[in-house]
Amino acid sequence: MAAPTRFPSGVATAARNSTLWNVGIPDPTAYHVYFNDFDTYVVGDWTITTTEAGAGSATEALTDVDGGCLLITNDAADNDLDFFQKVGESFLMEAGKPAFFKARFKVSDATQSDFVIGLQITDITPLDVTDGIYFMKDDGDALLDVYCRKNATTGSTSATGIATVVSDTFLTVGWYYDGKARLAYFVNDVQLGTLDASSTYLPDTDLTVSFGIQNGEAVAKTMTLDYVLAGKKR
Repeated sequence: MAAPTRFPSGVATAARNSTLWNVGIPDPTAYHVYFNDFDTYVVGDWTITTTEAGAGSATEALTDVDGGCLLITNDAADNDLDFFQKVGESFLMEAGKPAFFKARFKVSDATQSDFVIGLQITDITPLDVTDGIYFMKDDGDALLDVYCRKNATTGSTSATGIATVVSDTFLTVGWYYDGKARLAYFVNDVQLGTLDASSTYLPDTDLTVSFGIQNGEAVAKTMTLDYVLAGKKR
């Protein structure tokens, strides 16, 4: 393996003569960033919506696995669900300010389940929100879709069937908004296409990290989160 490139004086990204321009690290304030690798889990950080029509109850807990993961397990009735939304909507999409999202996760059943993951408004029905940029899969197939949605009734653009989800197999999804009118979407770090992110479709309300799963039959389904990353230029 080649030796790493070394920068003994550091690497600076701050503007000349600004507060941090002589500091030998990239300016950590340039982007607002949220990252969770799920080595820790604090219930109070999340708005959790559950439906528990079965005999048991949904559970959410860290699981023993390399890299840290959060395991979400539904109750066992059809349409039982468990959705997470981070407390505090702290991401507002704006022209001129690039933004991004990336997550790695898996689900126990790629066909008999619905799931969603991305940035959305806080809502008790994440599978049918009015505003957000997110990935979703419907019950009855294993095909992944991506949405850029503003006010639902006035602006929504999407791409359907962009990838096939495989049961109990980790999947990485992501998107990048260029701050202009283009949203690139990725699966397993491969760009698969773009969506129109002009003012007609770009959400104009505060969003938050959102994910979760709903049963597509009377069998408990699980979603395992490895990490979630979101960021936006200040």
